[in-house]
Amino acid sequence: MKTIRTAVVAVLLAVSIPLVPASAAEAQNVSKSGIPYRPDGDAAGPTDVVGPIRARRPGGKLLNLDRMLLHSPNFAQAWNTMFGTIRGKLAVPAKLRETAIMSIGVFNKADYEWFQHEGEYLKAGGTKEQLAALKKGEAALKDRKHFEESELATLALTYEMTKNIQVKPATMKRIRAVLPDDQVVELIGIISGYNMVSRFVVATGLEPEAS
Repeated sequence: MKTIRTAVVAVLLAVSIPLVPASAAEAQNVSKSGIPYRPDGDAAGPTDVVGPIRARRPGGKLLNLDRMLLHSPNFAQAWNTMFGTIRGKLAVPAKLRETAIMSIGVFNKADYEWFQHEGEYLKAGGTKEQLAALKKGEAALKDRKHFEESELATLALTYEMTKNIQVKPATMKRIRAVLPDDQVVELIGIISGYNMVSRFVVATGLEPEAS
């Protein structure tokens, strides 16, 4: 009888105590699209590809973006080269670069892109008030309270390239009035590149890294 009671109690406890589903731990390693992230360890990918990526990341820790890209090491390597150049070797002022990136995150509803660059925008000289203004999307294009002309011209170019593809002659004239042509070309490249980023992160369902 005692054995039966023990068995019954064990069954009741098993039913009443919610178990952590096996998928809960796995969920941290699977994107919203269902595509799993590569591990952040020795199995992440070829060392000659992963090493330079880690060198660009704080503490050498791979981002979810990296762990997704590393499904294709060749693509991840090319991506790292391109965005390493954009982030560290161009003449466009950092604040204008980050202004474009943040607005693309809003226009394309790329929350992961916004999450990754919010701190970068502040480090580049942006303010929390400007971030709040950028979140208003198109309204920021005419916000002279929070943005100076170079920023507004950047926002206009970013909006037209992102939403319309075509850039109005007046918008091109406006950005060329505040930046030399080499930086205009770089800014166009930055906007093009981060539109690609936004589409990639949305389609693959990337989520912010666990803190």
